[in-house]
Amino acid sequence: MREKINLDKGWKFHKGDIQTELSTQKAIVYNEAKTERALRGPASRNYNTSSTATERWEKINLPHDYVIYETPMREGNEGLGFYPYHNAWYVKKFRLSEEDKSKRLTLFFEGVATYATVYVNGCLMKHNYCGYTEFEVDITDVAEFEAENTISVYVNTEHHEGWWYEGGGIYRHVWLKKSDLVSVDLYGVYANPQKITDDLWSVLTEVTLRNDHFESKRVQVLCEIQNSLGITVADGSCGGLIAGMDKRIFKLKIDVQAPSLWSPDSPDLYSLRTHVYVGKQEVDVYDTRFGFRTLLADPQKGLFINGKHYKIQGVCGHADCGLMGKAVPDNIHRYKVRLMREMGANGYRTTHYPQSEALMDALDENGFIVMNEARWFESTEEARAQLEMLVKRDRNRPSVVFWSLGNEEPFHVNEKGRRISKNLYSLVKKLDSTRYIMTAICVTPVQATVCDDLDAIGVNYNWNAYDALHEKYPHKPILSSECCATGTTRGWYFDDNPDKAFIRAHDHDTNNYFRSREYTWKYICEREWLLGGYQWIAFEHRGEATWPRLCSQSGAIDLFLQKKDAFWQNRSHWTSEPMVHLLPHWNWAGLEGEIIRVFAYTNTKRLELFLNGRSLGSHDIEKYGHGEWEVAYEAGELEVRAYEGDRIVARDVRVTSKKPHRLDLKLDTTDVKANGEDIAVFTCRVLDEDGNEVYDATPTVTFSSNSLGRIYSTGSDITDHTSIFLSTRRMRAGRITVAVKLGTTEGMLKLYAESSGLETGVITVQI
Repeated sequence: MREKINLDKGWKFHKGDIQTELSTQKAIVYNEAKTERALRGPASRNYNTSSTATERWEKINLPHDYVIYETPMREGNEGLGFYPYHNAWYVKKFRLSEEDKSKRLTLFFEGVATYATVYVNGCLMKHNYCGYTEFEVDITDVAEFEAENTISVYVNTEHHEGWWYEGGGIYRHVWLKKSDLVSVDLYGVYANPQKITDDLWSVLTEVTLRNDHFESKRVQVLCEIQNSLGITVADGSCGGLIAGMDKRIFKLKIDVQAPSLWSPDSPDLYSLRTHVYVGKQEVDVYDTRFGFRTLLADPQKGLFINGKHYKIQGVCGHADCGLMGKAVPDNIHRYKVRLMREMGANGYRTTHYPQSEALMDALDENGFIVMNEARWFESTEEARAQLEMLVKRDRNRPSVVFWSLGNEEPFHVNEKGRRISKNLYSLVKKLDSTRYIMTAICVTPVQATVCDDLDAIGVNYNWNAYDALHEKYPHKPILSSECCATGTTRGWYFDDNPDKAFIRAHDHDTNNYFRSREYTWKYICEREWLLGGYQWIAFEHRGEATWPRLCSQSGAIDLFLQKKDAFWQNRSHWTSEPMVHLLPHWNWAGLEGEIIRVFAYTNTKRLELFLNGRSLGSHDIEKYGHGEWEVAYEAGELEVRAYEGDRIVARDVRVTSKKPHRLDLKLDTTDVKANGEDIAVFTCRVLDEDGNEVYDATPTVTFSSNSLGRIYSTGSDITDHTSIFLSTRRMRAGRITVAVKLGTTEGMLKLYAESSGLETGVITVQI
């Protein structure tokens, strides 16, 4: 039966190239031109990573990003985060049993940045030239059963696929898969639910089986549809003959009565369990998650899911995290999705490449409307294979509503682009005919040739183009595939500071392309036909930076997972429960009498501001607008009250704090487990003697934990060039984020925060 074994632990890693000199002897060159071509060097099966004196091999576990350990340099590329990029080697040993001789054996890599060459037992098995696609390596024919097997992976980071931080290494999971020689192929089940009547759905199912026997085999396929409780609600079967060393697609239709529907409000999921039999023997079981829902992108009325209208309240996202680079644990992916949901987002765009399975699972589970984007807008064999991987992997996900063929391509406006677009469009339609195919257009969208042949039109910025496009293509749905790239720095309320590369935190227009969040959301909501938009970006990401700042500033959540004022502004636009958020803080000693610009973000109709109990005036707030006052600073309490009629429905307060008194710790991630993989995220704050937060505190804090965890990384200042993997950190703007890597022992985790002159902070968490 099928097994999936995690191979993340116990790798050897070497940063840098290892030179193997060309031999002068014909015999060696001759032998190295055979199947086992790596007889020398780190790709060879017997290479000893422990005996060399000139090489530094480290023991590491995956996921692993080695570039994030480097020191950023001003002369580095700003788009790539100022980091130096090196090549590297990974080596792992593993054993197989005698029982495995009769099985198909594969290695499955979820992601290697950027170019990867894989050897197994000295045999060259695979080149993968995209740092974002998954790939499988069939090792059945070269596997050893009487000796250790050796995986050697060479990583080349000299070639870049993006203008963002790309990292380097095996930064996602690696698996060893074992299956019968008759088995479901990779991404081999496609469940395509079709609504027949209000109470009846048919799941059009395709099962791709492979037969790795030399001779033909007759098979039987049984498919069971199970609800979230594991109860079978419908089934179907089919069968037939598969030729030896071949594949065959089996098709069947399974009727389901009155299934629960997946939607952003209620993301119900089902599982299609596929059983494969050869004769009476069950040889494979394969689970595929999917959901029932209808989609309609009406060119005049907007997006409907199951007949209910949704405006896409979307955000874009890169795959990295400021606390760990590209090697992001699964639980952090889930936490990031929960943060976006808390902000009110219901949409996510995978900019600009396939993202991790853990993230995609969380998007399904949390009801996101996903624009799933390919890395390369090319019709080459390689780019088509990458696109096929993306579509086959994710075509069962109910969250995926759009396939995006590319982003901001200059070719979008010429005939070459039209030909490429039609080529890729036809490929996607063959694989999945149920979603809308589009591409994110930035260069003169009204003149773009690709618009003619796509299902939907995506526009990045270009606010003067939407109405013209709607007039030109009245029968095509249109959405803002990227918008709102207005930078703000957490906790910075002065004018922009070029020396620090800080940007004022109040919502504002950067230019005519990068408009404010308020302008953007009003613009989108004023047009019923506009499906919605995907903001740039959910989280600050490394790269696209300006020295000394190491990251972008457009995120609503900062590089170290702290909520910015923009988070609350989005929440005021995207949620209905009454709320108000006040900025800035109210610690301005030395500026008494100076005018301070005060903002309040709210989803209510009227706001009133008070300073030390005195009303500074009330404002009626237009929909998606904000309150704004100019206030002469005096220490004390600044309060904003939100009203519905005469009733106070929300309030927010900023208090001038006293001197810093003690450190306070709060757990941000709530689903962590003692599995040796999860990372718990904490926030460290400074409080005064009355328990008020000191928003402008800047102490240097040292963190430690008991034996149930270890300090993994810390972060606060986006201009801090010291390693994130330090347990001591200087605080900026009153917050430090602390990441604690958990071990495998359950119990009470203790985290300590210490700083000279402050009372120590302690938190105890049940793990």
